[in-house]
Amino acid sequence: MTALDVLSAVLLAAGAFFFLAGTVGLLRFPDVYTRLHALTKVDNLGLGFVVLALMLQADTFADGLKLALIWGLALAASATAAYLLAHNALDNGVRPWRRPPGAGR
Repeated sequence: MTALDVLSAVLLAAGAFFFLAGTVGLLRFPDVYTRLHALTKVDNLGLGFVVLALMLQADTFADGLKLALIWGLALAASATAAYLLAHNALDNGVRPWRRPPGAGR
């Protein structure tokens, strides 16, 4: 196993960790806005780590460039989808979650 393989494995593990953290945020956060925030931020970071790991294993520069372009498209699609969902929720009267008065910090 080469150093490149080890680095790829570490990056894949980091990506999996961030995907898991995004999933936990999706399940634990109280409203649509905080859930969207968790998914868009953390999952994009996780995907970035996975793409970097795959780029290290790519056979040609063109393959690595294709992976980078796919990541860019996923970033744009994620941001656009999150915006549309949040905007639609606001238009339909979904209010952001507020901490109840007197609740501990």
